[in-house]
Amino acid sequence: LHARYVLNLLHETRKHLKQLPNISHVSTCYSEEVTVCGDLHGQLDDLFLIFYKNGLPSPSKSYVFNGDFVDRGKQSLEILVILFTFLLIYPKEVHLNRGNHEDHMVNLRYGFTKEVMQKYKMHGKKILKMFENVF
Repeated sequence: LHARYVLNLLHETRKHLKQLPNISHVSTCYSEEVTVCGDLHGQLDDLFLIFYKNGLPSPSKSYVFNGDFVDRGKQSLEILVILFTFLLIYPKEVHLNRGNHEDHMVNLRYGFTKEVMQKYKMHGKKILKMFENVF
């Protein structure tokens, strides 16, 4: 995805998240279920498997992602693009909680910083700064 679109997505995600309270309340009724996921750690295949088995987020399919989206795996950036896009499309059905890996110092140590800089050589620093703002 071109850097311009990544930055635009990050800007819109940040704007959306700033409007939310610190604590989200997620409820279910008899016709709904909530899928709770955690620790994707850059494993895009795991996210695809979750969506394959449980369905994509939609008005009838809520998700809570409990952080640690990035680091360790090679596709953290792609996971965030997908999750942030679903968050903006379905803001009442997709909930993202920050994990300890959504932190600048942890990203330096465990690989997310390096991944972004390799994928976006020219705009990497700007994209990383925006990710830090979103986190």
